[in-house]
Amino acid sequence: MGLMDFIKGQFIEIIEWTDDSRDTLSYRWPDDDKEIKNAAQLIVRESQTVQFVYLGQFGDTFAPGKHSLTTENIPVLSRLAGWKYGFNSPFKADVYYLNTRLFTGNKWGTSNPIMMRDDDFGIVRIRAFGTFDFHIVDPKIFLKEVAGSDHHFRLEEFGDTMRSRIVSLFSEAIAKAKIPVLDVAARYSEVGDAILPVLNLATIPKYGIEFSSFILENVSVPAEVEAAIDKRSSMAAVGNLNDYVKFQMAEGMAKGGGAGAGGAAAEMAMGFAMANQMMNQPGGIAGSQATPGIAGPPPAGAPVGGPPAVPGAATPDLFTPAQVAQQLGVAEADVIASLEGGDIKGKKIGSAWRVTKTALNEFLSK
Repeated sequence: MGLMDFIKGQFIEIIEWTDDSRDTLSYRWPDDDKEIKNAAQLIVRESQTVQFVYLGQFGDTFAPGKHSLTTENIPVLSRLAGWKYGFNSPFKADVYYLNTRLFTGNKWGTSNPIMMRDDDFGIVRIRAFGTFDFHIVDPKIFLKEVAGSDHHFRLEEFGDTMRSRIVSLFSEAIAKAKIPVLDVAARYSEVGDAILPVLNLATIPKYGIEFSSFILENVSVPAEVEAAIDKRSSMAAVGNLNDYVKFQMAEGMAKGGGAGAGGAAAEMAMGFAMANQMMNQPGGIAGSQATPGIAGPPPAGAPVGGPPAVPGAATPDLFTPAQVAQQLGVAEADVIASLEGGDIKGKKIGSAWRVTKTALNEFLSK
């Protein structure tokens, strides 16, 4: 081998790198202690970016394409190297390739519960996990803050480095977004979309990466919060109470015999209908005492099963659950359940319920 061949072998003429690992974020091109010659060719493929580093300082950044390394193409490096008369002699510099493609399906999660403030429940502890997609948008910040001088920085190392930072950012983002804990645990997609811009505001200038999606797959909340979510779902499922009762009545009639919950609902609904008809008569419930087959509440002190009330006699303003059940033609237990559920307005004195005639009339008029 001649002298010219030896000298030529000491200089780098072509710089290129192909990645088939699918998990490389940044890669320092090996120069084998050789120098880059004037007009050397730099090849940058799609989804790649090249960053030059000269003596610990960031030089020029190159986008995809074929570049000739001359003075005109490396102005920053020329300034750092102090080439007064241009780039004429070979030089040494670190060449970093960065993958700018989208890295998908990366997992994140909280190893310990995080605290969040909620208007309904106060301070609540939650656990969460999911996935995120990201890509590198600022090579200089990424190399400085995340990869460092690692010659081959992989996705696994990134996960170890960034997982705790992402959880910290998630905690801050969910606090800034002021999302109720009930919504966090019930509407994962909307919560992820709401947190995404808050995360990017922090990660782009700080780490040089941008999240394209941030997905919550599961949020674990305390048992009392889960019970509140179940209660809200049940109320939403029932919807209009009148329609629900009608549906239950139809179910009970279809089964026949009035057996089961459907039969009880049917009996209660028919009682409501009868009482409503009584309300439409002159005098309301009191006027219904003259209707054959439906007896009004017995006067105070009158024995049960005694003679019928005298027409025109005064009707008491307060009813017991048994008297209300008698008027509606339903079981006393159904009336007590309606009182406890707030459907019928009543007053509880000790362990006994009392219902005013006005409250009963209001219930029947709904």
